[in-house]
Amino acid sequence: MSKYTERLYNGIIKENPTFVLMLGMCPTLAVTSSAINGIGMGLSTTVVLVMSNLLISMFRKVIPNGVRMPAYIVVVASLVTIVQFVMQAYTPALSASLGVYIPLIVVNCIILGRAESYASKNPIMPSIFDGIGMGLGFTVGLTLIGLIRQVLGANLGITVFIMAPGAFLVLAFLVAGMNVVREKMEKKGKPLAAPSGCLTGDCASCTQSAMCTGKLTSTKNSQE
Repeated sequence: MSKYTERLYNGIIKENPTFVLMLGMCPTLAVTSSAINGIGMGLSTTVVLVMSNLLISMFRKVIPNGVRMPAYIVVVASLVTIVQFVMQAYTPALSASLGVYIPLIVVNCIILGRAESYASKNPIMPSIFDGIGMGLGFTVGLTLIGLIRQVLGANLGITVFIMAPGAFLVLAFLVAGMNVVREKMEKKGKPLAAPSGCLTGDCASCTQSAMCTGKLTSTKNSQE
């Protein structure tokens, strides 16, 4: 397996951000009322992921270590603004449906996490394929959840699935299925990545833990 194929496999299967790492849960639960919403959000995030990985990898040696996170956010915010304008121009209905979750791609922990953990430490081409793999994995996750909710909720009339609790139910069953796959892969000696992120409480391995800690500290100080 080439290193480029390995990055694709890593993002889509081994470290799928939705079903394995449990990252990006806000858009996953909020916008997946239909398959088209899932595809739209997933592909938008993929474009930002690929381009941000490309730029951050390209300038990784000139970005000062002390300001790397603000620099990453500026890069991602610029790309998200471009994507938002393009969607408003060419897919206005989808843009309106996704609403505020398009601008919120800026703080999506998948994008900042890949920038910090991979793109800032690796050459351009592997970083691009890492962004493609993670983006496609995220797109597959959102589309699958949206498709199931659409079929059960809109087509079969089980209205709970087009409401907020339906997103949690569908996600729970899909993650349970992924856990079965995880056990089989571990028996074959090919373990998937361990779950991480805010939903699991795994702050130790979260690349954004320092930012969260800083926010909590500043909030506590302001309250005092």
